[in-house]
Formats: sequence, C-alpha cells, structure tokens
Amino acid sequence: MERLWFITNPHSGSSDAKKAEAIEAACTERELSFVGRTNFPDEGMPTATDLDQVGADTVVLFAGDGTINAASCALAAWDGSILILPGGTMNMLAKALHSDTDPAAILEAAHEHGRRVALSYVEAGKHRALVGMIVGPAASWYRAREHVREGSLGKIWPAIRAAWRRTFGRGVHLTGAPGFPSRVQGAYIRAQDDHLQIAAVNARDAGAIAGLGWNWVTGDWLAAQAVTEIRAQKLRIAERRPVLALFDGEPQMLDPGTTITVGRSRQQFITTAKEHA
Repeated sequence: MERLWFITNPHSGSSDAKKAEAIEAACTERELSFVGRTNFPDEGMPTATDLDQVGADTVVLFAGDGTINAASCALAAWDGSILILPGGTMNMLAKALHSDTDPAAILEAAHEHGRRVALSYVEAGKHRALVGMIVGPAASWYRAREHVREGSLGKIWPAIRAAWRRTFGRGVHLTGAPGFPSRVQGAYIRAQDDHLQIAAVNARDAGAIAGLGWNWVTGDWLAAQAVTEIRAQKLRIAERRPVLALFDGEPQMLDPGTTITVGRSRQQFITTAKEHA
C-alpha cells in the first residue's frame, strides 16, 4: 500500500470535499503517493488498465455503498488492493472490515498491518450486492429516501404515494427457499459466507406498510415489524414481468426467472480488524 488511486463521491452521505482533503493529507503524512483521483459519478470509474499504467497498488474508496459496488464490479479482476473508508450513510462494509470508523485511523492501521480478504456477495444475473439486495415493491421506497437525502421536499410526497400504491399491490413471488411466503412486499437478501440470509417483508395492512415506509425513509427498514428471517442457498424470481431490485441501493430491473445466488470476490479487500466479520 504505497501508490494510491483515490475514488470518492462528493454526493455520498458523509464524503464531502473537506473530509476527502483530510484523508489525502493523512496519506501524504505517511508518505503515500497519489497516482490518480476519481470523483464518481462525475468522472468515469477507472479500469484495471488505467491503474496498472500508473503503477497503482491500492484503490482507496471514500464513498457510499453504491459507489463501492460500482468500483468493486469494475475492478473485480484487478490484482491490486481495495481499501474501503466510511464515506456513506450506513457504512456497513467499512464497519465489517475495520474495527474503527475514523478514516485516518483506518488508513494508519491499513498501512501498518492491513491484510487482504475475500467478500461474499449476492449475485443476480450480471449484478451483485456486497452489502445487500432488496427485491420487490418495497424497493420503490428508495426514491423517497433519495429525495429526503437531497432535501427535495416537493418530490418526497409524490414518491411516498407511488411507493405506497406499489407496496399495496400483489407483491413479489420468489421460489427456492423452504418456508418462504408465497408473495411478499419485499425481500432483503444478504450473502453470509456460502448461503443467503433473507428477510421477507409481509406488510399487508396500512399500519404495517406505514411502518415499513417510515423505517425505509428514515433509517433501516429491517426495523419494521413485519419481517420473517429465512436462510437459503438460492432464490428464483417467479414472475412474468421484470421486477425492481436494489443492489447496494442502486436500482436495476431483473428479468423473470433470474436466479439469485452467492458469489465470492477475489482476495482484494483490505481489513484492519483482528477478526473480519
């Protein structure tokens, strides 16, 4: 970890310009050199060729889960290291990989004793989720959440009304997991080593849907009460039409019959925790 390519997203939850400058200063103090910088999504994600041409050995990601997902997918075959710093809202990957949440402390620990690990991810077609995947009508609440983060007050209520109508619909039908409800408003799917951990949301009445929406917009929708936890090896989308899914918060449409499984990354993510969670 000597030659760094710095990727940040100034629009992410906590990765503003001043914090990014502080991280660069901390790297300079440790005599780490920057060989490239990317402000995503205003600038395109670097390729493995771009990194190799300037001799980068580590990509430092100071951004939210969506940007981290985009970078990890783009660099899945790259031989270098990826260091994730907490630059989003939830910062779940950074918390899992590091025992500290201060970017400067993580940098210091990574430079002194960081080691590389592989990460499990949810895989559905060409898409993957390192943190988690949400599929079904409940995924439509992401629009309201984004408007809240942006402070777009005029767009929040129309987005909430649209999500409310969709959540009251038929739900999504997923097969492959014993005990999975026939139709649910949404499923939050995480990769746990060699299996999928699924939280099925079955909110049928107005009160349950209101609770689901409130938790979605303001924090973690798994805090809603209408959730059933299930474990499975794979799932299949048993719908006749494409369905909306979120991969680490980023929307994608999945075709009918798409299989959802567990994938495993290369050993390229730096952890500073004594025991990687």
